[in-house]
Amino acid sequence: MSNTHEIRPGQSIELLKALHILTRDGKMNQDSRRKLKQVYHLFQFIEPLLREVKDARGTLSLVDHGAGKSYLGFILYDLFFKDLKDDSHIFGIETREELVTSSTTLAKHLGFEGMSFLNLSVADSITSAALPATVDVVTALHACNTATDDAIRFALAKQARHIVLVPCCQAEVASVLRKNKGKLLAGNPLTEIWRHPLHTREFGSQVTNVLRCLQLEAHGYQVSVTELVGWEHSMKNELIIAQYKDLPRRRPTERLQNVLETLGLEEMQERFFTTP
Repeated sequence: MSNTHEIRPGQSIELLKALHILTRDGKMNQDSRRKLKQVYHLFQFIEPLLREVKDARGTLSLVDHGAGKSYLGFILYDLFFKDLKDDSHIFGIETREELVTSSTTLAKHLGFEGMSFLNLSVADSITSAALPATVDVVTALHACNTATDDAIRFALAKQARHIVLVPCCQAEVASVLRKNKGKLLAGNPLTEIWRHPLHTREFGSQVTNVLRCLQLEAHGYQVSVTELVGWEHSMKNELIIAQYKDLPRRRPTERLQNVLETLGLEEMQERFFTTP
């Protein structure tokens, strides 16, 4: 059965084979079909942001944090960046050196000159001379636990115009909720929401993303949250898109503080009150 109808026009077949989305003879299994559908769906959200920056500035820079094997970066470059013929650039940031090496080799093989891969921690990426002082778009796809917050911290430090996040595996807030549950149980009936361990985990995940949205709004971003259709097999299908609009900051800052105090999460102030 042919898979060509599922592949976007202009997409490099060689790239899809190199990413093991297509087999050597051009076939696609169910898992690969799902993976490609996911990345294409995410591309639909990101493309208008790239277009806006390109039209406004002439060139654009995108940093993909926790890039892994750089599926997203390669697809974005192949479908958008490679035809620009300018200084636009994608930087993939990844802490696993072997993935940085393999992505660098693949980009060179494909002639994707506007791609770089850096073996850096988030803290180092903020100060690294290998990255520009400001960037236009920051993405973090399935960045586990605090890696999403690291990407937010980087985006704020780099004054990103657009931030696109698909958070994953948020455990830290749940652990703090669990730890402080006893102190709050008697006085606050809301603690029933996270009294049972399963609810603690789910509520903690939800609250984490609520706090991230408030944090971004407290830095002047307009935030939208949507579901990634086509990710039904995964519970982690929340997409957070933040666009810098220089909006008023006082009210979201107050709300952020109130939520932390109401839920007994004051010890997490430093994480969510990021100074860019």
